[in-house]
Amino acid sequence: MIEQIKELYFRHKEVINYLIVGGMTTLVSLLTYYGLVLTVLDPENPVQLQAATVISWIAAVSFAYVTNRKFVFESKRTDIKKEAASFVAARIGTLLMEMALMFLMVSVMHINDKIAKLVVQVLIIIANYVLSKLFVFRS
Repeated sequence: MIEQIKELYFRHKEVINYLIVGGMTTLVSLLTYYGLVLTVLDPENPVQLQAATVISWIAAVSFAYVTNRKFVFESKRTDIKKEAASFVAARIGTLLMEMALMFLMVSVMHINDKIAKLVVQVLIIIANYVLSKLFVFRS
């Protein structure tokens, strides 16, 4: 049984590690976002809603770059500045996607911001994997 689990893990190592790291990154994002909107920022105010989203994004991207580079894609590239810039550029694209979706869901559709944040995070995890795989950490 353990051998089967190990074999399954190694066959799908990158995706499994990405899901683990993505979950941890999402946790960093959510804890930062919820910490801000429950203490100092008002999600009913569109500007403060976006500020909370951007700050949580910065915390998550910082965590995600290091963990994706080391544990998911096991990057050996020596041009770390270029790789990091590509990573940040891809994440800026998904940040804009996240901001638009949060605005649409919370400010236009009046969905609870905490529920909207969870839904949006699923879409962002998928988009981030695809962009990282195709454009940032490609071999």
